[in-house]
Amino acid sequence: MRRITLYAVLCMLSYNLAYAQNGTISGKIVSAANGAIIPFSTVQIVVLKKGAAADDKGSFILKEIPKGKHVLQISAVGYKEYVAEIVVNIDKELRLLVELKEDQLNLNEVVVTGTRTAKRISDSPVIVNLIDKKGLDQVVAVNLAEGLRFQPGLRVETSCQTCNYTQLRINGLQGGYSQILVNSRPIFSPLTGLYGLEQIPVNMIERIEVVRGGVSALYGSSAIGGTVNVITRIPTENAYNITNTFQSIKGVSNDNIISANATLINEQENAGATFFVNNRQRETYDANGDNFSELPQLKDNSFGTNLFYKPTRDQKLSLSFSSIYEYRYGGEMVDGPAYLAQQAEERTHNVLMGSLDYQINFNEGKNTFVVYYGGQNTDRDHYTGIFPDEPEEIAAFVANAPYGISDVTTHQGGIQLNTKLSQFLGGQAVVTVGAEYVYDDVFDEIESYNYLIDQTTTDFGLLLQHDWDVLPALNLLSGVRVDKHNLVDNPIVSPRLSVLYKLKNSMQLRLGWGTGFRAPQAFDTDLHIAFAGGGISRISLSENLKEERSNSYTASLNYDKASQHFIAGFTVEGFHTTLDNAFFQFPLGEDAFGERFEKRNGKGATVSGVTLEGRVNIDYIFEVEAGFTLQSSLFDEAVENIEGLPAKREFLRTPNDYGFATITYTPTKSWSASTNIVYTGTMELAHFGGEGTGQIEDRYFISQAFTEIGFRLGHTFSLKQSATGIELFTGVKNVFDSYQQDFDISKNRDSNFVYGPSLPRTFFLGLRIKSL
Repeated sequence: MRRITLYAVLCMLSYNLAYAQNGTISGKIVSAANGAIIPFSTVQIVVLKKGAAADDKGSFILKEIPKGKHVLQISAVGYKEYVAEIVVNIDKELRLLVELKEDQLNLNEVVVTGTRTAKRISDSPVIVNLIDKKGLDQVVAVNLAEGLRFQPGLRVETSCQTCNYTQLRINGLQGGYSQILVNSRPIFSPLTGLYGLEQIPVNMIERIEVVRGGVSALYGSSAIGGTVNVITRIPTENAYNITNTFQSIKGVSNDNIISANATLINEQENAGATFFVNNRQRETYDANGDNFSELPQLKDNSFGTNLFYKPTRDQKLSLSFSSIYEYRYGGEMVDGPAYLAQQAEERTHNVLMGSLDYQINFNEGKNTFVVYYGGQNTDRDHYTGIFPDEPEEIAAFVANAPYGISDVTTHQGGIQLNTKLSQFLGGQAVVTVGAEYVYDDVFDEIESYNYLIDQTTTDFGLLLQHDWDVLPALNLLSGVRVDKHNLVDNPIVSPRLSVLYKLKNSMQLRLGWGTGFRAPQAFDTDLHIAFAGGGISRISLSENLKEERSNSYTASLNYDKASQHFIAGFTVEGFHTTLDNAFFQFPLGEDAFGERFEKRNGKGATVSGVTLEGRVNIDYIFEVEAGFTLQSSLFDEAVENIEGLPAKREFLRTPNDYGFATITYTPTKSWSASTNIVYTGTMELAHFGGEGTGQIEDRYFISQAFTEIGFRLGHTFSLKQSATGIELFTGVKNVFDSYQQDFDISKNRDSNFVYGPSLPRTFFLGLRIKSL
């Protein structure tokens, strides 16, 4: 009995001694942004298998933690994970105040497009939508055009059956109303606007920022429908990846994409570089068996770099450079030179683009001065022709085939000064002033068609903006830009006004108004020569063409709520845009080469509608994002589209409803699965008839609605010893083959009679080697 008692006493002493060697950790978890309590966070020391959940007041406690160093991990839905090394002592309790940085579905990312200064999304007085490189990967986008389809209010349209040029429509307005920026610089020239959306590979892109509605007060001409800012890859860590994606289009045509990225940063983190290369080889695809392509052949080679250097803490020099080569051929699928094909378009592009920025902060960070330059040059050789039938015409055609040349150069330079006012009428403000000069020279010629666009435009703009945080919950953004465009007689004044009111921490109300303009110059669609009825169609500019003006109004309500394991949110946005002197294409009839159109001013037009967005995130394992737009686009007075057909008020090729959805499931770090959906509603089109095309008479046509569904499944094998991951992924795009079924046939086809999805059913298989 004594032995048992002694043993029990020894056990109790041993237990108490061990317990005495343990400590306690307690603390409170708050937001780093505003100090607000974060409830229900998960707190753990993984190695010890010790964990707890914070209560509804953000408080937590961990008991019986052994003395010494440990790694503490804290996570909460909507916030970035907190990882820190702590030291536990036995003589006192370790008390912590942990600040978590927010990361709610990109809702608190820093963006620059809406105000030209860095702001968190939730603090921006205009809605800025984001798609990052992870999102582009989930939808298996291979270029910018494919990535932009998964944004609310946006629709990417293929506008030519032969060459497949694309344009971006924002809030129902065609491509010429959309301003494309690269690293915040408007160096997307009119010619680049034809094919550039497909020429920019996704591995060049860090993220895409989208602002819907007029932003001419910030970026000048053409920012009426909205602005897309492509931010190229940013060096943040030493990393690399190499990816090979093989696509099979209906099991008939092959498409192979090889891409690679490398990022380097020095130990001091004051210098870094990122590099990308991309190669694509795609075969032509014939959808209807007439030996004329619906998807052109592509041969792409791209490479570039993005560099930064910080000589001091308050200075930064940034440089980006990209080189894009593309060969594109569409038409009759035969060997030999393009001019011997019955109908063909052939383009060889060499595009150079880049930017250089220098930023300095002074006055204890209250002032920022930026001087910048951006530029691009596009050198293009091209052929657009139909082989004639008569012997005498053949001889003349072969002797002077319709080959052409294009040379387009864009330069932009400017300065910007930001001043922070910590005390301004009871709040704080940022005042931005700037000046910039844009030069754009377009030369495009086909001698045998007597076709020539030789146009130089210049625009000098002055910018003033006042971003005022009146109260913690109220922001007032006002600004004005004055532009002197060489094709407009008088300076153009473009004011803007936006209001942000935070009803609660999770809800924001925004109201906005802005004006804009488009100068009477050649835009991307004007540079496209289409086939119709056995001839070619060309667009010229009216001698009396005046600038187009716009007024844009927006109102939106945004709500996002986070709990312990769940984030959900929605956005409702209404938009209303009026156009004065709205551009339209008036049919002039035929000449010796084919149809002619002239760009003229109409009385006006109105585009209005509503965009709905929804998002759900469950523990970052299951995510859903969706957007749907309902809208109307009407000219004030009916315009003629094809000679002899009734005039129409409706914008052609413009569906009144369209949307998207992406669903992602990531059960572990090794497995990922995603589904994506793109819906395009019915739209009205004008169709030129032609002998042998299947449609003889000119007519209007109502398209069917299309629903594209795609799937992706990926698995990553981790090689921990070499810090390398190998990912295998596979899936299908447009799984149910929702694709146009009534393409014109033969060389006399109307090449503009193309609508709906850009790809038929396409299977893909990929391999990626990346650093972990």
